[in-house]
Amino acid sequence: MSQVIETVEVNVPVQAAYDQWTRFETFPRFMEGVELVEQRDDTHTHWQISIGGRHREFDAVITEQIPDERVAWKSEDGTTHAGVVTFHRIAPQRTRVTLQMDTAPEGVVEKLGDKLGLVKARVKGDLRRFKEFIEKQGAPPEGGWRGEVRPGRGKVAGDRPEHPRGTT
Repeated sequence: MSQVIETVEVNVPVQAAYDQWTRFETFPRFMEGVELVEQRDDTHTHWQISIGGRHREFDAVITEQIPDERVAWKSEDGTTHAGVVTFHRIAPQRTRVTLQMDTAPEGVVEKLGDKLGLVKARVKGDLRRFKEFIEKQGAPPEGGWRGEVRPGRGKVAGDRPEHPRGTT
């Protein structure tokens, strides 16, 4: 198991950074190797990714979500990983975003890439591209999901908008 922790500061309010992060379908626009993310319901996503030239698909479940604070997830099948992203207000227009991810590289190529620091470099690049994306865009369009998911209790608050997590 490999652990990566990376942080970036973005020049947007915490709510804008959080709302954009919960729009999972936009991840291919700033995450290297992410081809598609489908929001199945409030807590389930389906991913299509490419790592080292290999195509993978897996499902993930959101295990905790607190608006403007954190989103945690874990894979349910396929590739093994779990993570949490946290949002910290630094100033009214500045937010620190910290991503912590645990992954289990599969196969010789992924294990070698992990040892060479490629996973960490990819995450660092993804956060840099998130910063560029959110600062260029500003506040995401209306419709971000503001509900809560608590560990062991599932969805506890918030209604799903007309389109899951504002995918208009």
